[in-house]
Amino acid sequence: MRISWLKDDSTPLPPAEQAFPAGHELAGLVAAGGRLTPERLDEAYRNGLFPWYSEGQPVLWWSPDPRMLLEPGAFKVSRSFGKVLRRFVQDPACEIRFDADTPAVIKACAGAPRAGQSGTWIVPEMVEAYGVWHSQGAVHSVETWIEGRRVGGLYGVRIGRAFFGESMFAQQAEASKIALAALVAWSRINGIAFIDCQQVTAHLSSLGARPVPRTDFLARLREAVGTTPIDDWAYHRSTWSALGGVLPPSEDPGS
Repeated sequence: MRISWLKDDSTPLPPAEQAFPAGHELAGLVAAGGRLTPERLDEAYRNGLFPWYSEGQPVLWWSPDPRMLLEPGAFKVSRSFGKVLRRFVQDPACEIRFDADTPAVIKACAGAPRAGQSGTWIVPEMVEAYGVWHSQGAVHSVETWIEGRRVGGLYGVRIGRAFFGESMFAQQAEASKIALAALVAWSRINGIAFIDCQQVTAHLSSLGARPVPRTDFLARLREAVGTTPIDDWAYHRSTWSALGGVLPPSEDPGS
């Protein structure tokens, strides 16, 4: 097999099925080259690809097999994390904000290397590209705030009824997980089919995510991105009722 190179912005991305197979040193790689324009990014995500590369490399487009997906209904809240969530939700000094400053969240994530990596995969070109895509309404952030300070959060891409999680950061214990819990609660209420987590990790498995064969993922993806998107991208305190046992009984319609 050879790497498919994108000659220019008009060259279509190859289908995800053309990725290097499992066991190959480039397993999951579909293509290389091109620019991170909003149009190219939209094409990639709608077809199961995403960019992932380091400084000094060309843009590399990936579609791993299997794909790690978190279905909102499968999200696991441990007893200890449930206590953390209840304290957070019921403390007036704590709040969740959607898109308060998405570019700042992207930059914070860029400064937080993934576990087992010495550097960040969110290179400056990606920070700029996703910031531009955010201005067009595709990229969003979920932010954890305590006493007027952002202490954690995540950002990702929303197309149709799919959410593609990109990265998280935390400056305080459990801050990024709280943001994820808020995203899950919103997703349950608004019919999000899945949160794409891309790579298989033990941490994501502990939260309820599971690996899905690429063929199954692509079938689900086509349906999700072709569904009418949700207009209400906004945090409401009542959204926490979707997780159960987080709001005080007086506020939780399910209690």
